[in-house]
Amino acid sequence: MGDGTDTLIQKFIGLEFFKLCASGNDFIVIFNFDGKISPEEGSFLARKLCRNKFSVSADGLILLEKAHSEKASFAWRFFNSDGGEAEMCGNGARCVSRLVVEKGLFKSPFYFETKAGLIYSEVKGKRVKVALTDPKDLHLNFVIRTEYEWFMAHFVNTGVPHVVIFWENLDNLPIEEIAPEIRYHEMFAPAGTNVNFVSIVRDGPRAYLRIRTYERGVEAETLACGTGSAAAAYISYKLGLLSSPIEVLTKGGEILKVYIEGREEKLFLEGDTLFVFEGKIKEDALK
Repeated sequence: MGDGTDTLIQKFIGLEFFKLCASGNDFIVIFNFDGKISPEEGSFLARKLCRNKFSVSADGLILLEKAHSEKASFAWRFFNSDGGEAEMCGNGARCVSRLVVEKGLFKSPFYFETKAGLIYSEVKGKRVKVALTDPKDLHLNFVIRTEYEWFMAHFVNTGVPHVVIFWENLDNLPIEEIAPEIRYHEMFAPAGTNVNFVSIVRDGPRAYLRIRTYERGVEAETLACGTGSAAAAYISYKLGLLSSPIEVLTKGGEILKVYIEGREEKLFLEGDTLFVFEGKIKEDALK
């Protein structure tokens, strides 16, 4: 290939990886505690390994590394499938938490480092509860103008930026038509935003959220998004529509539980995880 790709491919043949899933979000996790994989190489691996049908397939790739903070057990680098690095991912956080406990690397509970800050995690078998970073940049009830329509929207950063729009009939939502224009809207430049459409479902005394999410970096709708579910729950709470804990039904069918606790309104995300398989990278997965 002549651009150094062949050298990279040879470097990573035989590298051990793990595949985990949470709420329909799937991730490839690689131990990089020796620091031999650079951020640029992590981006390369994400673009190659996350490809659907042609490689391992995943929504993102996570490198686990040594922590810099004395309070943290480890650190991570999170790469979306397009190779771009993201600050935080709630479902990814739950997956790596289960992995390190199951592999005997660390004992629950613990903290780990992300670009969004320290994340607290509790692991109880398959079920994992993580404390997200404090919500910030809350903006309620503003209008987004697009060529498709004008939308009443809300915004909060729960580790990564999220727009939340209430939508009555999610089943008929043309998300692939609407979301990209909001995701790249000038209001959220230059980083862009994730886009969530939600509805409140009332079933007798029970009330919960349904959600559909278009994820930045994946550039498509995903089966679930942990930070998006937390953003939708937090905004519903701030609008006085629902009280904590708030259940969120993802497109993948799992119900996530979001807790908003204390005067500081700390956010916790809880749900099940799946440890799908572990293996070693073959040459064809990187071609």
